[in-house]
Amino acid sequence: MLINCAAYQEGRKLADIPVADISDYLERPDCFVWVALRDAEHDELEEMRIEFDLHELAVEDAHHGHQRPKIEEYDDSIFAVLHLVEIVDGQLSFGEVNIFVGNNYVLSVRNRSQKNLLGVRNRCEREPHLLKLGAGFVFYALMDAVVDRYFPIVDMLESELEMIEEQIFAKGAARSNIERLYELKRKVMLLKHAVAPLTEATGKLFGSRAPTVCGNTRHYFRDVYDHLSRINTSIDAIRETIGTAIQVNLSLATIEESEVNKRLAAWAGIFAVATAFAGIWGMNFKVMPELQWQYGYPMALGIILTTCAILYRRFKRAGWL
Repeated sequence: MLINCAAYQEGRKLADIPVADISDYLERPDCFVWVALRDAEHDELEEMRIEFDLHELAVEDAHHGHQRPKIEEYDDSIFAVLHLVEIVDGQLSFGEVNIFVGNNYVLSVRNRSQKNLLGVRNRCEREPHLLKLGAGFVFYALMDAVVDRYFPIVDMLESELEMIEEQIFAKGAARSNIERLYELKRKVMLLKHAVAPLTEATGKLFGSRAPTVCGNTRHYFRDVYDHLSRINTSIDAIRETIGTAIQVNLSLATIEESEVNKRLAAWAGIFAVATAFAGIWGMNFKVMPELQWQYGYPMALGIILTTCAILYRRFKRAGWL
C-alpha cells in the first residue's frame, strides 16, 4: 500500500507525485523523492526497484521480511532493516521497516506494524533547514523515530521488574515469581535482538568511512548510536538483575522447602516416640509390668503425652515448628 510519495527540493516540499513521475523528479538537481509503503506487495516493490534502480538482493530481503537488523551498502545506496517494537495489550509486538536510501531518494517499507511513521515526515517538513541536507537526514529521522520507540519499552520492562522484586520475599510466591521472571527475560531478549545488531551496524554510518549518502549527517547518526548504546546498557542491566532475582527466588524456594522438611521431620520425631511407647505396651506377653494394674493405661497415656509435649517444646524453640 502506498502511503506517501513526495518530491523535495532545497528543504521544501514540491508536490505529492504519482509513482510514474518519480524518475522525472530524480533527474532534477538538488531534488530527492521520499516514498513510504506499508505491507508492500511484490509488484509494488518491483515497481520501486525499477524507478529507483534498487539492488535486487536488497529488494528480495525486503520482500521476504523477518530479517535481522542490519545496514548494508550497495554501491552509492544503503539498505537498512530496523525492527519496530510496540506495546499491544501489555505484550510486545514486533514489526519491521526496510529503508532504501540513495543520494536523491528515500524509500521506507513498513511491515507488520500498527503505528505509522507519519510523524517523521511532519517533523522533517517543519525543519526545512535540516531537510535541506537531503536523503541522509530523512534516513536519520526515520532511524531516530524507531530508536526512540525503544525507550518506553525499556521503561515498561524496568517497571515490570520492580513489581516482581517487590514480591520476591512474599511467602509462597517463589514459583510464580520465577515464572514471571522468565517471561520478562524472554521479552528482554527479544528487545536485545532488535537493539544489539542495530547498534553495531549504526557504527558504520559515522566516521571516516561513512557512506557518501551520510556524509553531511554523520554527527546525527552518532546521536542515534549513543541512544542505542544507552538502551543496550539498560537492557544488560535488566538482564543482570533478572538473573540475580532468579537466583534469589531459587534460594528462597530451597529455604521454604527446607522449612517444610524441618516441620515434617519434627512431627515425625514426635509421632515416632508415641509409636515406640505404644508398640512396647502393645506386645502380647502374658507377664508384663503394669499389665493388670488399674492405673497402667492412664500412666502410659500420660508418659506418651508428656514426652510428646517435651519434644514439641524443644522443636518449637529450635525453630522447626
